[in-house]
Amino acid sequence: MEPNAAAHISRPHALRMIAWELTRACNLACRHCRAAATSCVPPGELSTEEATRLLDDIASFAQPTIILTGGEPLLRADLFDIAAHAASLGLRTVAATNGSLLDASAARRLADAGVRRVSISLDGSNAASHDALRAVPGAFDSALRGIAAAREAGLPFQINTTLTTDNAAELPALYDLAVRLGAAAYHVFLLVPTGRAAALRGMELDAPRYEAVLDWLAERYAASPIEIRATCAPHFYRILRQRGIPTQARGCLAGQSFCFISHTGDVQPCGYFDLQCGNVRTQSLAEIWEAAPLFADLRDPSAYGGKCGCCEFLAVCGGCRARAYEATGDPLAPEPLCAYLPEPVRRPLA
Repeated sequence: MEPNAAAHISRPHALRMIAWELTRACNLACRHCRAAATSCVPPGELSTEEATRLLDDIASFAQPTIILTGGEPLLRADLFDIAAHAASLGLRTVAATNGSLLDASAARRLADAGVRRVSISLDGSNAASHDALRAVPGAFDSALRGIAAAREAGLPFQINTTLTTDNAAELPALYDLAVRLGAAAYHVFLLVPTGRAAALRGMELDAPRYEAVLDWLAERYAASPIEIRATCAPHFYRILRQRGIPTQARGCLAGQSFCFISHTGDVQPCGYFDLQCGNVRTQSLAEIWEAAPLFADLRDPSAYGGKCGCCEFLAVCGGCRARAYEATGDPLAPEPLCAYLPEPVRRPLA
């Protein structure tokens, strides 16, 4: 860690994680893709030179983890150079891939470039259910081959799953599969119907089932042999605290300690939250992070509306801001899929 990194990290709302969409090109056609990625390379991607400058800019004011994502980042020939430059700046770098292009050579090159972990998505515990969501036959088997390549290269990997009404019943089998495969972590994403996933609206888990899924994960959290995390599911961290399980993690990180950078340089609170706060081609990321009005709003708890605004777990959870925006058009509206009634709401009902 560079000498001034501790000062960066200790600042309020320090930038601790960035998801960077290197490309929107992808070799799959997943039904739940927030990017609506296609097989064609879209115009306007940040060049290698622009990517290098962006990493220099990031390292000048923060030391976040960089998630190199897509689309499918392995479709960018300069992925390894970008990862290596990030590592040279002391930035912790991970990559998010569908696994189908992760062969032995690619896994070794990622490890040699300083990538600390790869995430590979399994959205079904078998080929039929996974391939149905990924919309390409053979996607499940190719993901398993990618996992094997990572394991053989000594490259740590995690399994990600996006849950919908179609595959939620497979959660126990998917978790068991992640453990058997030797994953370092199992991360569960709750569907936010944006991008191509807008066509799946209505396949989100309703509030009671959502709560039940998070309870199931919380029951295994402390004793699990691998890390468990819920993403786009901020009330998981409220549930952990209700159970007396210690964790320093917070629910919705959008604009708090996390941002998203698109393939064209647009900066958003997260990848599911399609509101632009600036563009790194015309502004430094430091300026955008510190001064964008939307980020200021997200950091102001007094601005939150409805039951989120009066919830005793607001600082722990925050509600999914992307889901609130998708459902209402207001990023500060209450989380629409939370079953919890805050104490001020319960009191009049007593």
